[in-house]
Amino acid sequence: QVQLVESGGGLVQAGGSLRLSCAASGFSFSMRAMDWYRQAPGLQRELVATVTSGGITDYSDSVKGRFTISRDNAKNTVYLQMNSLKPEDTAVYYCHTRMNGMDYWGKGTLVTVSS
Repeated sequence: QVQLVESGGGLVQAGGSLRLSCAASGFSFSMRAMDWYRQAPGLQRELVATVTSGGITDYSDSVKGRFTISRDNAKNTVYLQMNSLKPEDTAVYYCHTRMNGMDYWGKGTLVTVSS
């Protein structure tokens, strides 16, 4: 079955960096676009970054220039490098993919940015 397992979250000071990882299994990883979403307390889940199967990336305006999404198809893993973190980046970050009309999510990893 499809599994997405995030790791790498934690507590960091404003201006710091973190790298999130999402280990995928149960599907043909290299053929799927992968996304990172985040959900802050009291807010809706929002799309942060996407990487297509061909490696094309896209970002929300709020993270453009600070975050970088990448993938390693040999390791079935997608990454989110987060630099220049701000308190407003505090959220649970989720890995996501969509196949055959179904959405698949990891359980999330918490990122807390202190001011």
